Amino acid sequence: MENLKLKDFLDYKFLSDLQISPDKKYAAFTVHTSDFDENKYLSNIYIYNCLTSEYKKLTTCNKEKSFIWINDDILLFPSIRDNKLKEKIDKGEQWTAFYAINIHGGEAYEYMRIPMNVSDIKLLSENKFIITAEYDHYGINLHSLSGDEKTKAIDLIKENKDYEILDEIPFWANGEGFTNKKRNRLYVFDKLTHDILPISDKFENVSLSGIKDNKALYITEKFTNKKEMTTGLYLYDLNLNDIFCIVEDGEYSIDYAEIIGNNIIFCGSLMDTYGLNQNYNFYKIDDGDIKLLAEHDFGMHSSVGTDCKYGGGIDVRVNNNELYFVGTENKSSFIKKLSLDGTITTLTRNNGTIDCFDIGTDEILFIGLRGQKLQEVYSFKPGFEIQKTKFNEAIYQNKYISVPERLDFISDDVKIEGYVLKPVNFDQSKTYPGILDIHGGPKTVYGEVFYHEMQYWANEGYFVFFCNPRGSDGRGNAFADIRGKYGTIDYDDLMKFTDKVLDKYHQIDPSRIGVTGGSYGGFMTNWIIGHTDRFKCAASQRSISNWISKFGTTDIGYFFNADQIQSTPWDNVEKLWYHSPLKYANLAVTPTLFIHSEEDYRCWLPEGLQMFTALKYHGVDARLCMFRGENHELSRSGKPKHRVRRLEELTNWFEKYLK
Repeated sequence: MENLKLKDFLDYKFLSDLQISPDKKYAAFTVHTSDFDENKYLSNIYIYNCLTSEYKKLTTCNKEKSFIWINDDILLFPSIRDNKLKEKIDKGEQWTAFYAINIHGGEAYEYMRIPMNVSDIKLLSENKFIITAEYDHYGINLHSLSGDEKTKAIDLIKENKDYEILDEIPFWANGEGFTNKKRNRLYVFDKLTHDILPISDKFENVSLSGIKDNKALYITEKFTNKKEMTTGLYLYDLNLNDIFCIVEDGEYSIDYAEIIGNNIIFCGSLMDTYGLNQNYNFYKIDDGDIKLLAEHDFGMHSSVGTDCKYGGGIDVRVNNNELYFVGTENKSSFIKKLSLDGTITTLTRNNGTIDCFDIGTDEILFIGLRGQKLQEVYSFKPGFEIQKTKFNEAIYQNKYISVPERLDFISDDVKIEGYVLKPVNFDQSKTYPGILDIHGGPKTVYGEVFYHEMQYWANEGYFVFFCNPRGSDGRGNAFADIRGKYGTIDYDDLMKFTDKVLDKYHQIDPSRIGVTGGSYGGFMTNWIIGHTDRFKCAASQRSISNWISKFGTTDIGYFFNADQIQSTPWDNVEKLWYHSPLKYANLAVTPTLFIHSEEDYRCWLPEGLQMFTALKYHGVDARLCMFRGENHELSRSGKPKHRVRRLEELTNWFEKYLK
């Protein structure tokens, strides 16, 4: 056994996008690995035999991130392998080429080209696909041009790169860049005729949901000035070539929808009691009316935090007229089943995460985190789970890993769940430094799953402790609701937790504890240093410092701030300022490192710059490390070299002040 090293995450395999073939005999999934020298991730599709449990690599070009099954034997995936097509794209043309490959052998071959940037694709019927693709209201379409007209248009595209027109909000989005008047639009593509039929309006943002019997459910939001938080639900019928409104926009926020038998079920929220973070319930369309089918006062999808996932996958499935979905309860996410009578049954029981899944003949296959293991494929049958792959087994078997110890406590008559990682090779006769790590969200959770940065710090001789204060997910709407209370009850929970940790673990030197966190955790780190001097140092990541400036500048500011802080700059600017860590920066004495990404439009660079400037102005040691070409997801899916540098910056800061 040996200590876990900072760069060991470069050896981890990240799994995503598990899908079982129509005949239930095979499953495909994507495996991502890090290429440190090229500073990128390599992705390939693997095939799993559901009968023998054997698995093998199918593609080898290192660029296959997503796919769909088009029959029992053929996978379809996007790729650019033609140099002439690549040249066209480099000049400004929009193309997505799809390749097909037989899972039993043979080379991939080009199956079709679509002259658009396709974001999602599903098989609607033989040779007809329903897709979503980018529509740019101010864009220039080169496909219909030739000769001098095309040359002039290419020159105009180059010139326009120096300008950005803004006439709506939000005008940009984290991970997407400027989005002004750009929409994810719905189309039907005919492979035989190459016809492209637009289904949705050019000002509608669309996400595909359920597909069945030549019908497609899609969720849409239409706006030309300000995007609201509600969505509509529509059904496109290929046979009739017609669109039917299922749920009018203006009342519900809809997460997803499915066709189950002859029923339409959707997962949505009225946002009427607990605002944007209100948990989603299930509704059924009954003779055109919307009826509540089942309440679900837990988080939807998996909100369990980790820095050891890359890529996504489907976590909602329909099988035998029942809806299977992932939900978060307390510290874990589980597969649940919704019946048409409104009964919800929790199927999986083991703690950890369900990252994506699909349903086979007599088992459910899923990708997830279990115990202190990294992602693997698991098989679930009622009563037990079996690990089916061993991509990351060597890490678990050869590296020292600290197991989280549970430490719950009561805060204002509310139970708060907490955890402590002891230093590797812990010696109770010695004293150690400690790090309080605060999760983002705030509506996410920390669980008992593998977290690389925490495990690395434990291997470097730190106690690492973390908890789920009020505002976290998995405990119901009332627990998650801290609207108008940021920095009050949540701050109290974190400080009481720190007290409990120090009381129980006397080996932690109270004069050598640090604090860190990202996003909401960055906000809380900024808040903490303005309200206490108990921490020897702090590291604030992708943080919030000023709710007033964030309101008018970030991709979510104008609605998130108003909802979560319960005010705007015009109806109660003092409340926004009261909850802003910048207000208290003149009281801070804690040396603080700031980590920010230049393209983070969620908690963007000026939030860190303001706090950094304030500390410097008042004579407090501060350092800011900015990453170009990265966004809000730096710690989870940033480029390999940048993730290494980020963790080096954090660790060096703690080493400087805590050791």
